[in-house]
Amino acid sequence: MHRYGQPTSVIYNSIGVIKTPYVGKAPYQPVETGSGEFYLEIDEPYVEGLKGLDSFSYIYVLYFIDRVTGPARMTVTPPWSDGRAVGLFASRSPERPNPIGLSIVRLKKIIGNRVYTSGLDVFDNTPLLDIKPYIKDLDSKPDADYGWVEDADENQHLALHIQGIPHEH
Repeated sequence: MHRYGQPTSVIYNSIGVIKTPYVGKAPYQPVETGSGEFYLEIDEPYVEGLKGLDSFSYIYVLYFIDRVTGPARMTVTPPWSDGRAVGLFASRSPERPNPIGLSIVRLKKIIGNRVYTSGLDVFDNTPLLDIKPYIKDLDSKPDADYGWVEDADENQHLALHIQGIPHEH
């Protein structure tokens, strides 16, 4: 329900699919040096929208997290947080009220309807919702901080998560 009592419904249509080597397990964050082939396969009606995108080094990739089955809980305990519970919106949990994912990846090349990227943190055939260019001074916030994550006891473990490096919890 919308805050004014009216039902709100939002419908998105996929513009293509994301192709990755990941079937059963994917990293928690994009891994620039991920092994395998990573690309966005754009549906024909949207290919013209790629014009000029190849002039950027990085892009935002927005996608539908289609394999999460559980309901979103408003309090979560990230597996690496040493039991600390935080609000869902203070986490990067994939279980969201609207399962929309966001990754920033290096754009390697565009060939036809394929946008080749550095490693993505999504499963093969994930529905692609949108692509946006990452613009250096507009999108970089040098005064950004780590929020509650900075207080985590396991800083080395946290660094693995930040870098998207697969590891045991």
